[in-house]
Amino acid sequence: MARFGDLSEAEIAHLQNLEMPVFAGRPWVTGPPLSQRRIAIVSTAGLHRPGEPTFAPGSGDYRTIPRTSPSGQLQMSHVSTNFDRSGYQQDVNVVFPIDRLIELEGRGKVGSAADFHYSFMGATPPERMEASARDLADLLKKDRVNGVILCPV
Repeated sequence: MARFGDLSEAEIAHLQNLEMPVFAGRPWVTGPPLSQRRIAIVSTAGLHRPGEPTFAPGSGDYRTIPRTSPSGQLQMSHVSTNFDRSGYQQDVNVVFPIDRLIELEGRGKVGSAADFHYSFMGATPPERMEASARDLADLLKKDRVNGVILCPV
């Protein structure tokens, strides 16, 4: 992660002046206890499986990562030069905690891990992700997901 102290004055000014989009709707709802929830992971680390297309700059799409995908084989094609990849290179769970989620499932702390998880590529204006996020919401509903771990990168 880049810190303001590591950025140029122009980069700091740019980030401080970004407009935040406003989306209609009320996403927050109540639900069952964590031990009864089906959990999916949604990351913006730009992860994908070997052989899948890499993320393009400004891309608003996502990649589907089946729960059975070996976490050590996931690849990152995040394009931001400000993104420190050293944590990911040591342990993918820093940006995509699939192994920890499956451990929690095994210990009964969460009801179940979803069959599919998802990764966007951050450093993309949120408006470009909205259509894909709506499609993703439908997929999560079909997988009976009622809890999501959001991993913004």
